[in-house]
Amino acid sequence: MTEPLAAVSDHLRAHFASLGIDSEPDVASVTFLGVERIDVLRFGPDPRPGLEGVFHHASLGCSRYPMADPAAQISDQLRGPRAEVVLSLLTATPAPGLARSVAVVAATPAVEGVVLGPDALVDLSGPLWTAAPFTAVLLGVSDIPELALTPPRDPVQFLSAVPITQTEGAWVRLKGAQAMRQAWIDDRVDVLDPLRPASSAH
Repeated sequence: MTEPLAAVSDHLRAHFASLGIDSEPDVASVTFLGVERIDVLRFGPDPRPGLEGVFHHASLGCSRYPMADPAAQISDQLRGPRAEVVLSLLTATPAPGLARSVAVVAATPAVEGVVLGPDALVDLSGPLWTAAPFTAVLLGVSDIPELALTPPRDPVQFLSAVPITQTEGAWVRLKGAQAMRQAWIDDRVDVLDPLRPASSAH
């Protein structure tokens, strides 16, 4: 495991241990043609009041290299933004296909040359897990602190990934990410619930 990934793995384990999740995470490894392996670590269940039964699925591999701006003429292997993706979901058993979907999002910078960041919409064009109504994720800032790396490397940012439906994705494109989040608040939608209804921005 490369230096950034080893540090990220330790950082994730320490963060979730501080929340009371002491058990070792389940690990799923996903590979894509032409892309180095992406692991997905499944931490849980969360014991905190109001979050009981929530599992956190964190990618490990996106931060291996800095994300490159497609407009940049020269690729810098050390400097540049780095990120990992964390998708939290209330589920008693692993959702078939979810780990792969998290890995797909995490591999997007390597595959498509995009820079992941808060408010980004990543469309997977298919269910995030078997029979799921959600086909995309809306990224935001998670509650996991940034991880500083050895200079000149930039720190690793941990982005929350909220599953959204096609209808919600259309609203994000039309109204913006904040309008979607406000609609969830107004409609009292629990975005951790895999059976939640879709919501529309107001």
